[in-house]
Amino acid sequence: MSDAPHRYDPHLSRFERSDAFVFFGATGDLARKMIFPSLLMMVRDGQLDVPVVGVASSGWTIDDLKQRARESVGKSADKHPEAFERLLGLLRYVDGDYRDASTFGALKEALGGAARPTHYLAIPPALFGTVIEGLAAAGLNRDARVVVEKPFGRDLESAVELDAIISSAFPAESVFRIDHFLGKEEIMNLLYFRFANALVEPVWNRDRIASVQITVAEDFGVQGRGSFYESAGALRDVVENHMFQVVALLAMEAPAYQGYKAVHDAKVAVFKAMRPLTKDDVVRGQFEGYRDESGVAPDSDVETFAALRLWIDSWRWAGVPWYLRTGKHLPTKAAEVVVEFKRPPQQLFDDALDGSERANYLRFRLSPVPEIALAARVKTPGEEFRGSQRELSVVSNQTNERPAYARLLSDALRGDPSLFTQEESIEAAWRVVDDVLDDHSPAIPYARGTWGPAEADALIAPHTTWMNPTTDQGDHA
Repeated sequence: MSDAPHRYDPHLSRFERSDAFVFFGATGDLARKMIFPSLLMMVRDGQLDVPVVGVASSGWTIDDLKQRARESVGKSADKHPEAFERLLGLLRYVDGDYRDASTFGALKEALGGAARPTHYLAIPPALFGTVIEGLAAAGLNRDARVVVEKPFGRDLESAVELDAIISSAFPAESVFRIDHFLGKEEIMNLLYFRFANALVEPVWNRDRIASVQITVAEDFGVQGRGSFYESAGALRDVVENHMFQVVALLAMEAPAYQGYKAVHDAKVAVFKAMRPLTKDDVVRGQFEGYRDESGVAPDSDVETFAALRLWIDSWRWAGVPWYLRTGKHLPTKAAEVVVEFKRPPQQLFDDALDGSERANYLRFRLSPVPEIALAARVKTPGEEFRGSQRELSVVSNQTNERPAYARLLSDALRGDPSLFTQEESIEAAWRVVDDVLDDHSPAIPYARGTWGPAEADALIAPHTTWMNPTTDQGDHA
């Protein structure tokens, strides 16, 4: 088997490797921040040697696009000069209105003899239908793949409608729904850790685990994207996709065989077992000053913070609460999972009787510095049987220069769907949050630099307390 237990067998792909890469939205922020740096790494690693065609409606020229590429990759152009020059040599550009058939005619001409392109829609979902219809009308959907950027709809109904638009031009095996979170090494390690270590399975169930909490914290605000955030909010932007994917990897049963479909099926089963959220399961917050942001309504009720209690009604997880929390303008930027175990059935030592310390736990720091830590009580030297809880941890000091997008786009070019989400998973996840997208309590103001409204602490209080990620490694007990 290759580098992960769920890697897809490329020999099962319907088509050969793509012979061109097209990205719509070539002049946008996503291209500047993520796509160009990823393309450079792909060229450097020998994973990209086909024409790269940018498409946009900005009145640009190919020289403008090359200048944007240089600005985007920054110092990496000097660090990898040969790779950067090769990337510039691959670049082509088509400027035109997505609603104009001539734009797609120009794209066809720019592709030259390429017959199996991959089209990446790095554009707002509102434009998906227009672009897909244009591709189909020009015959550019034949033997092609399409990569769709999230959000995959904004509720269950729109997700179903979006899939109908995509499937009207592309078969299911040619559709790649990209979520860069799934391409991160730390996320893939969750799956590997669970099923590569025999010591985990005996305790990974309702008999031994008391609760699970996941925190994805950001120490910044909407960064000038107020208009976008008004249409999204924390539930749509982070919880329903990124955080639910982490839950699925932690909660899924062992895949039935080595293959990407077995992993997808196991994750879908988790989503289907999630109990739909109710109003009482969710605390929504909004950082003070959000309504003053450009593009934000003066009476906005959009949440920039969300904490929720989730139940998974499966044999393994029945009765175990899962607590998810995310927000902007929190004290730090970090992502962390804490799996808290049940206490011993009988307390033999006086220093553990009051229960003031947290029970044993397993902690996965996903960012900024990956870490896996196990917290256990250790006796303090001396005659008395007293001790304290300490963490035994493994910290990864290796920096992964390769962006998650580089891995995912490379996979799409060769038809490997292992790390992409599927329609069934997306719709099942939307069903969990759909009711509370409209039926919810008002967003509660919270001060910047805090861990959100106090009501989030009350939500988790019946079972445990939040473990706030810190920038320090080691003792969290």
